[in-house]
Amino acid sequence: MTTHKLLLLPGDGIGPDVMTEVRSVLAWIEKAGLASFEIEEDLVGGAAYDAYGSAVSDQAVDLAQQADAVLFGAVGGPKWDDVPYEVRPEAGLLRLRKDLQLFANLRPAICYGALADSSSLKREIVEDLDILIVRELTGGVYFGEPKEIIDLGNGQQRGIDTQVYDTYEIERITRVAFDLGRTRNNKVTSMEKRNVMKSGVLWNQVVTKVHAEEYADVALDHMLADAGAMQLVRNPKQFDVIVTDNLFGDVLSDIAAMLTGSLGMLPSASLGAPDARTGKRKSMYEPVHGSAPDIAGTGQANPIAMISSLSMALRYSLDMGDTATLVEKAIAGVLEKGLRTGDIYTDGMTKVGTKGMGEAILAELDVLADAAGA
Repeated sequence: MTTHKLLLLPGDGIGPDVMTEVRSVLAWIEKAGLASFEIEEDLVGGAAYDAYGSAVSDQAVDLAQQADAVLFGAVGGPKWDDVPYEVRPEAGLLRLRKDLQLFANLRPAICYGALADSSSLKREIVEDLDILIVRELTGGVYFGEPKEIIDLGNGQQRGIDTQVYDTYEIERITRVAFDLGRTRNNKVTSMEKRNVMKSGVLWNQVVTKVHAEEYADVALDHMLADAGAMQLVRNPKQFDVIVTDNLFGDVLSDIAAMLTGSLGMLPSASLGAPDARTGKRKSMYEPVHGSAPDIAGTGQANPIAMISSLSMALRYSLDMGDTATLVEKAIAGVLEKGLRTGDIYTDGMTKVGTKGMGEAILAELDVLADAAGA
């Protein structure tokens, strides 16, 4: 039986609540004889600041470097609003992304048929939606220099952020998108703002060149990012894989998230480059939702996004695609049976808490496993 090294970083708020349910799913996988796990756990975010005075310790970063996959909960909360900027809880997440060189962020937006009425859009627009946004994560305006606020005198200041992309950064994220497109519906849409941004012009040129030279078998469309935002709300099922830069990816993936009805449903993956020797990528998996400190510890959090993040880890880092599919089917089965946490509850459904949803998914895994063995 293969043993996989995992690092769990529950973080703040509801992070520990939902990570508990991931531990239960990992235990189920081990008990089923599908794999074994060597699990480490450490602090990140506000919890790390309280313990160490920094948002993530060197020890935790070292463990992340050694892990086959990192599972990350959530960070932040009003408790840490006044800590210095450089050690704010979110800085732990940014350091992990930087030190592990996690340049590719994968954000699926999947609307289960059973949840179509929870979306703010009409059922026919979102039912069975399944799109994937591939966001460049370590370049662009969030990391470009100069980044500063300068004093102009006379009570005036100027805030400066710089949008910078090099060819290689666009090439590598483009290849990730096309490779994923080949495993799905063989269609990629690239989004930028080439009409007003020079970085958008370069982005468009590089994507076009990589497509022509390496991925001509994949259908490619180009779309301005603002038009893409409109089309995500108007007709999201026209898309399959969307590739875009850091800033637009941040915005577009949150738009796509709400198509599904709740941020509590959506996972994400952040991947590095393949190792030249082993082919493995550094990776981190996290739910899209925040730390929701107002419900932390109350048993109300939806664990599905965290469990789905584990499913992505099984698929993309641990070579356990069949097990990932099993977990995804278990989630769908529970939703079909009408079980809902508060964030996705509608009249006539059965409301459960964090633990109740986790237990229901485990029970559904038992049913699926028994059916497969019959």
